[in-house]
Amino acid sequence: MKKNDLLIRFLLGGTAVMISYLVTVISPWKLLGGIFAAFPAVMLTAVFMVGLSSGSKKAANIANGSVYGMMGGIVCVTTVLFVLNSTGNWGLSIVCGLVLWLGSSFAISLLRDRAKNRTLSRA
Repeated sequence: MKKNDLLIRFLLGGTAVMISYLVTVISPWKLLGGIFAAFPAVMLTAVFMVGLSSGSKKAANIANGSVYGMMGGIVCVTTVLFVLNSTGNWGLSIVCGLVLWLGSSFAISLLRDRAKNRTLSRA
């Protein structure tokens, strides 16, 4: 592997970890931090960092939110594949995949919350 490849991977991975952590700390929507932590290479690091700085309960919230982000990852991969095969434009494919990843992650989490609230109200 070339040094430039390693540098790019390091910068992208480090940036993803940093953004995930900042979103977790700054965002008023705690679920958002979990969704951003769903980058597979980032999830364990995000849980570790939040666990060290804020305790197990907040780390569990990050892990819980990452479930929705991972589900959105399926949408992201499918979108990237479809757009790339349709247009041949990898840049557009990545942008579309990321936008639909975030949107679907939120949508899945909202659907889950509504289902949970309905179950609680019936009990």
